[in-house]
Amino acid sequence: MTVLRQNDVPPRLERSMLFVPASNWRMIEKAATLTADGICLDLEDSVTPEQKAESRSNVVRAFTQLDFGRRIRSFRINALDTEFAYRDLVDVVESAAGSIDLVMVPKVSAPDDVTFVDKLLSQIELHKSSIRRIGIEAQIETAAGFLYAREIAQASPRLEALIFGPGDYAASMQMPSASIGTLDEADKLYPGHRWHAVMHTIVAAARASGLRCMDGPFADYKDAENFDRSCRIARVMGFDGKQCIHPAQLGVTNAVFTPSEQEVAQAQRLLEAYERAVAGHQGATSLDGRMIDAASLRIAQVVAERYRLSQEQQAGPPHLAHQRERHD
Repeated sequence: MTVLRQNDVPPRLERSMLFVPASNWRMIEKAATLTADGICLDLEDSVTPEQKAESRSNVVRAFTQLDFGRRIRSFRINALDTEFAYRDLVDVVESAAGSIDLVMVPKVSAPDDVTFVDKLLSQIELHKSSIRRIGIEAQIETAAGFLYAREIAQASPRLEALIFGPGDYAASMQMPSASIGTLDEADKLYPGHRWHAVMHTIVAAARASGLRCMDGPFADYKDAENFDRSCRIARVMGFDGKQCIHPAQLGVTNAVFTPSEQEVAQAQRLLEAYERAVAGHQGATSLDGRMIDAASLRIAQVVAERYRLSQEQQAGPPHLAHQRERHD
């Protein structure tokens, strides 16, 4: 029997991750002031081949010169089957290793994809005598990635999150799709939620390995109603947050993925009732006529932890990037 390994994942708050083209310095400067929990400077889809080299310099400049506050600082490399990926890693990480939280790897289709990035990062860290370990986030957006999600989730201690990529996944599966992550005529034809299988698989693989999981972007940022619905579907399926492509999406995303006051109050009542039962040496206890079992206790603990992280985000204690040391 295979034993699932629990990764040492930092307790990051990642309700919203804003994609920013690494080729656009003005947008990068603005992103550093926005309400996103994480900023991902994109070297892949939003950057043309002739802009790749200059865009890498922008990523280094941003992470070493701009103040991102508590925001998670990540960048997305190009796919590993391109000529750009290794230079993305070497050029950016060698120059800005001490200021990077995460590397996002697109189109991860097998555990070896994560292992390769892990080994290259290790070599760079050794070369630069870095005392901090950079984490990895893997985008599941191919048919193979879907089938190997469980193995991918176990591929590296650096791995922190699995992310659904609806656009490339639709292309890989040859599914008709008018726009990335949005609702179209194809969704009306399908008797259910078209992305349920892959999204549920990503959540299960992530949770089994102690990872975060993020839903992919919703391209039509002007469709506020359906974007809100997309966020709420992702949350009830168990995702921690959602990727955003426009600042207008950040407020809704943060609100949906933050426990409500009612949820927090109920979770606190349950935890207090459980603590009283433990202190009184009770074998079992109940709240509002319902037994407090292990599952309800874990859910309450998750709600309390997410609320705590959201409060810390507002209060502004030191950024995790400056505290995380390498664990060899």
